[in-house]
Amino acid sequence: MAPQQELHKLSHCAYALTYHLVLVTKYRHRCITDEILVRFEEIARARCAGWGGELLEVSGEPDHVHLLVSLPPTLTLAGFVNNLKTTSSRLIRRDFAKALAPYYWGPGFWSRSYCVVSCGGAPLEVIKRYIEAQDSPA
Repeated sequence: MAPQQELHKLSHCAYALTYHLVLVTKYRHRCITDEILVRFEEIARARCAGWGGELLEVSGEPDHVHLLVSLPPTLTLAGFVNNLKTTSSRLIRRDFAKALAPYYWGPGFWSRSYCVVSCGGAPLEVIKRYIEAQDSPA
């Protein structure tokens, strides 16, 4: 039997809200390298903690990243995603300006769209294995 998802507690609720989030680079440019992915993970981990959540897993390919995040019910999911995309775009563009210059001339890094799927139905281990199995950037 699969292990149960851990319940987190706030002053007036217990929750287990886990999301599979996919972010795609603007124009689907294949510009995410291993170094960019490592830096993105640092940023995402800090943003999740700052919003009272936890980054459980992250992986990606040259044109998109997958995240498995646990977030509290006190935040708006769209607000979190917007903050994560804005912060990570700004910091990645600053830290990897030379590498990204051939791909982007404006301030953006991520596509305006994203995909988020709640993970209540599937065991977390299945989703973790899926994210771990994603090809790493070349």
